[in-house]
Amino acid sequence: MRQWAGPEPRFYPHAAQHDFEAWLLQYGDEIKKATGCNRNCPSGNPELVKHGKPPARYLHQAYRTGTRTRNTRSYIKAIEPLAILRGQDLTVAAKKCGELRALLDTILTLCGAAPIS
Repeated sequence: MRQWAGPEPRFYPHAAQHDFEAWLLQYGDEIKKATGCNRNCPSGNPELVKHGKPPARYLHQAYRTGTRTRNTRSYIKAIEPLAILRGQDLTVAAKKCGELRALLDTILTLCGAAPIS
């Protein structure tokens, strides 16, 4: 990405491996609470979860089959992550997700704050 952008010092390349939803997988209890789905989130490094389907598909399935969301709503990428993350500590996911941590460290450093320790 840096080669594509050229010598631009204001360019900070960060990208999720598959879907940004991989960063949400650390909040399995909140996903269960929001959806009523009793399935566990995929284990392992969240940024490497694929297993034949991207992390967003796991969330679509949880919303489609959960007892609280099955007939009332589906997973909407622009809305549901906020419901999952509301009140949560992002460092929980950042400690498991290297790219998320790098993104947050960049933002914190640019704001004059200390990076995540």
